[in-house]
Amino acid sequence: MNYQEALNKCKEWNQEHVLQYYEELNEKEKQELLAQIEETDFSVLNSLKNLENIAKKGVVSPLPSMQLSEIEPMKEHYETVGLEAIRQGKVGAVLLAGGMGTRLGSDAPKGVYNIGLTRDLYIFECLIHNMMDVVKSADAWIPLFVMTSDKNHDATVNFFAEHDYFGYNSEKVWFFKQEMAPASDYNGKIYMEAKNKMSTSPNGNGGWFISMARNGLLDVVHKRGIEWLNVFAVDNVLQKIADPLFVGAVIEKNVEVGEKVVRKVNPDEKLGVVCLEDGRPSIVEYYELTDKMRDERDENGDYAYNFGVILNYLFSVSALERIMSRKLALHVVEKKIPYLDKSGNPVKPEEPNGYKYEQLVLDMIHELDSCLSFEVVREHEFAPIKNKTGVDSVESARELLQKNGVAL
Repeated sequence: MNYQEALNKCKEWNQEHVLQYYEELNEKEKQELLAQIEETDFSVLNSLKNLENIAKKGVVSPLPSMQLSEIEPMKEHYETVGLEAIRQGKVGAVLLAGGMGTRLGSDAPKGVYNIGLTRDLYIFECLIHNMMDVVKSADAWIPLFVMTSDKNHDATVNFFAEHDYFGYNSEKVWFFKQEMAPASDYNGKIYMEAKNKMSTSPNGNGGWFISMARNGLLDVVHKRGIEWLNVFAVDNVLQKIADPLFVGAVIEKNVEVGEKVVRKVNPDEKLGVVCLEDGRPSIVEYYELTDKMRDERDENGDYAYNFGVILNYLFSVSALERIMSRKLALHVVEKKIPYLDKSGNPVKPEEPNGYKYEQLVLDMIHELDSCLSFEVVREHEFAPIKNKTGVDSVESARELLQKNGVAL
């Protein structure tokens, strides 16, 4: 893209200001800005015109989960089915690792955070060790796709290389960058992070499949005959990945997506809950739950919305390809966005000053026809690290790891 083409695109979206420093830039900086303008999808800014309707939910009703008592009698059968699918190369894994360790007090990728006490033990290392358990059981490597972001890609790739992939087969690992979305003020004007760079952020965890496609990795998926992709978050150090029990249950139930869930510790716990929305599988975020939904009971007297998702999903590749051309809902999120002031000086705001635009996995699930909500044992599979101390923290994760026999 040349300058005139960039200017035309910016004029179309009323964003000419992103080129205001162009003449001050050196040649390299000019090319970086032009490339960013070419790659950026300005159409997300249209969502501001429809802000009132974006967050509206349809008619929500409970979605029953397959509970531990139901899983137990079928455990051996499901594991056999899952292991066979893994041995046949039908299962891949996608690690969502685009985030930074900011809330942990780190400027590095979240996955490189060291949670060890008497030895080094990194978040990435925990996840790879969890995968290795399945690799050993199946005697087969699981293709692993690691989604990074513009902010942490090089650091993540280098970290894996420096640690020899923690024993994983490097030929079975692919890295790809998540698509970025512009960040704007409340009027839809894109902020400038630097004179040669618009302010952007990862486009949400719902952007992982389209990001894989745009990075050419669907060719790898097709060539290897992968039919299922287990998508999981970086911050849960206890989770089982490509879990044969889960894989087998999803295959046997003949659904398009499976989601691992845990029983909530109380109705107010900050977990999104599984549900049906207008008769289709969906997820209601904890802040969207009404008092009536929190208190609703099922026929057994249990809370109707009692199972929270832990961001561990198994998607059918064919189903994902079917919905890939559809525009997912955009979530407009108020955030603190660093920017350049009118004099070109960097400002780090202390209060929210604009919007970021995200797609979420829950919207992918809502596009599909069928879903298995699959309960797992909370104490064995749920140790999220979101904070340095307190609830869902480094401290609580360490405690749970030790209870599960992991030496720290």
